[in-house]
Amino acid sequence: MTDKHVLGIDTSNYKTSIAVVKDGKTVADIRRFLSVKEGERGLRQSEALFQHVQNLPEMFAELREVFGGTIDAVAYSTRPRSVEGSYMPCFTAGSAQAVSIASALDVPAAGFSHQEGHIEAVLSAFAERPEGDFAACHFSGGTCELLKVSQKKHDICGASSFADLNGESAFWDIDITGGTKDISYGQVLDRAGVAMGLSFPCGQELDEMALRADKSTDVLTKIKVSDGEIHLSGFDTQIRNKLNGFSGADAAMDSFIREVFEKISESMIAMIAQNAGRTGTDRIYMSGGVSSSRFIREQITGRLADKGIKAFFADAGLSSDNAIGTALLGSRYLWD
Repeated sequence: MTDKHVLGIDTSNYKTSIAVVKDGKTVADIRRFLSVKEGERGLRQSEALFQHVQNLPEMFAELREVFGGTIDAVAYSTRPRSVEGSYMPCFTAGSAQAVSIASALDVPAAGFSHQEGHIEAVLSAFAERPEGDFAACHFSGGTCELLKVSQKKHDICGASSFADLNGESAFWDIDITGGTKDISYGQVLDRAGVAMGLSFPCGQELDEMALRADKSTDVLTKIKVSDGEIHLSGFDTQIRNKLNGFSGADAAMDSFIREVFEKISESMIAMIAQNAGRTGTDRIYMSGGVSSSRFIREQITGRLADKGIKAFFADAGLSSDNAIGTALLGSRYLWD
């Protein structure tokens, strides 16, 4: 790794994130959830973009309070995935800031996809990086994908260049091999939480409810998995129909949420196992905010191991949206 300080910026549809890394280690990590009105289940892209534009100057001021060093390069998220045509307006807020900062400082800048940043953040938690093909998941608020990741070589970026890779990944060929055909796990959980009166995003509060329940209910049907793919809209409808039978203070609510998490965990295990059988990849790196659930981690790790599949989880901070992985990608691309 390099001794250069790399600033990372990621502006997703849920969170504004900035980070500084050096020699593979995190020097600073500042994140701010986007504000969602009570009862709402997310933001329009225009609203997300506006909040990022407001958040970033305040967060850079905060960064200066904890980091007084020199920035040697800037890395930023430009799009959701590493494919041509992948686009979300919210990422333009971070991209514009990144290129402006790099230009003002006369340092190199490099753009990557949000998904690449998730994968790199999880990989950074382990001393040894995978050498061959491996599987990854991206289970987050808006994404539910199983991925086959193949290594590829890249050309080192020039010392003063500005690099946007035109939709390609610098390090991997990433193919979707499974996942949802409609909504995501994160959307299921957030919709349930909002219906219960929780603040968006709801995953952490629901995870705590599932963990404290002694037992689960038995009122939901199993999520069917076929060829590594699932449909979740019917499961989502079931959950919200069943929620009508609970009061806000009903002690059975925790048990019901535990069942929701159990059904999700079971479908993850089946989906990952089917994917491993088709792709021949027996290692999977778990990324995305849903993968930060303690309940899900405890449910699936041992059961996947029994099927000959090793699941790699980073800590929750590296699983959820962050700019650390993006900054690390910049460091690898520019200097490694």
